Amino acid sequence: MKKVLTVLFAAMLAFPALAQGKFGADSAECVKYLSYYTEYLKQKNEDAAIGPWREAYSRCPVTASYNMLKDGQKLMRGAYKKTKDSKVRQGYVDTIMKIYDQRVEFYPKDIVNTMNNKAIDMNQYGWKKKEPKEAYALYKEIFEATGSKALDLVYVKLMELSTNLFSESELGAEQVMADYTAITEAINASLAAKDDQKMRKAQKDVETMFMNCGIASCDNLLELLTPRYEANPDDEETLRAVVKMLSSADCLDSDLYLKAVEALYAKDPSSSTAYLLYKLYARKDDSAGAVKFLNEAINTSDGSDVAQLASYYMELGTYNYKKAGNNAAAVAAAKKAAELSADYKGRAYLLIGTIWGTTRCGGNEIQSKANFWVAYDYVTRAKAADASLTSEANALAAQYQAYFPGQADAFMYDLTNGQSYTVSCGSLTETTTVRTAK
Repeated sequence: MKKVLTVLFAAMLAFPALAQGKFGADSAECVKYLSYYTEYLKQKNEDAAIGPWREAYSRCPVTASYNMLKDGQKLMRGAYKKTKDSKVRQGYVDTIMKIYDQRVEFYPKDIVNTMNNKAIDMNQYGWKKKEPKEAYALYKEIFEATGSKALDLVYVKLMELSTNLFSESELGAEQVMADYTAITEAINASLAAKDDQKMRKAQKDVETMFMNCGIASCDNLLELLTPRYEANPDDEETLRAVVKMLSSADCLDSDLYLKAVEALYAKDPSSSTAYLLYKLYARKDDSAGAVKFLNEAINTSDGSDVAQLASYYMELGTYNYKKAGNNAAAVAAAKKAAELSADYKGRAYLLIGTIWGTTRCGGNEIQSKANFWVAYDYVTRAKAADASLTSEANALAAQYQAYFPGQADAFMYDLTNGQSYTVSCGSLTETTTVRTAK
């Protein structure tokens, strides 16, 4: 049986060297067998159709009938399912792939559909799976023939093979980068023509494979992404891709990253994008820019994520105190964080207490030390709001108590313990309670 099949497959793969007219030198036999197998297919009898199809395929020129080629592939797929013999199955698959080559050569007008279907069958049957370099060359040929009209499968498989060959030192970094660039451009063109969720997923998969293959150093990414950005500086998808890839590779100090994030923010002034810009300006020690965009992150937030908003206020308070030198703005932001979320209340109060405790106030013996009363108030409230801060708050409270004015000084200004007192120090104002050193 196997010997018979081998002979049959050899006959199927044989290509008529000479053809006289559309149906060849043996036109009567060609037409007869075309008619026989077609009739069986109409009756949905593939088992009976496969024999006369083989006769037609061996006797007719390839140009006799395009349907003969497509029908043959259909019959081979059906026969493949009905046998478990691996060698026989391989013969069916080889025939399917051979026919694809004939379709491309003799019916080039249908090349996009042909090549996309070839990719489906290559993937379905694992053709050349054990020969990745050959598979890469085949998928590349399919990609070059289909371009932006390729199936999502083509882009994903080509990128997968490209990066795998790179990891095995079978393909150079420049070629992988070139593959990624070409694939990305084709996907973008495809999405521009028609938005499609499968293609969106393919786009993400291709980016992920490229980022994970070990090529994506900052230098390589900048070389790759700079011309892409310059070609489409106003395209939102391009901007998002540049930001995502540079961010993933921690290339945050590049001018390209800053430009892309700023351009993305101009198009989509979202809270998350503004926060990215805050981080960038903070990284560059540009406190004015950092504060501006952290405020923008707060202002553009829809308020639905209260914890996130509270964290922004807390970060704004900390940055204003430590970097921008604006204590009043720092205290206001910390108070807002405490108001929004109980989770931030302890830290916010500790920050406010620290700000008051490090502020130097002028004036008399009371005015120059009254700020420590306020500082003591807030660190005490901090440990009440968050028990995990008890040790830190107690240490600060003891430090501030050491600066309380003495009873004699308080007496001189007609002040007694427990009395209400308003402290004004620079841009800060707070009402507290008089306390004297013991």
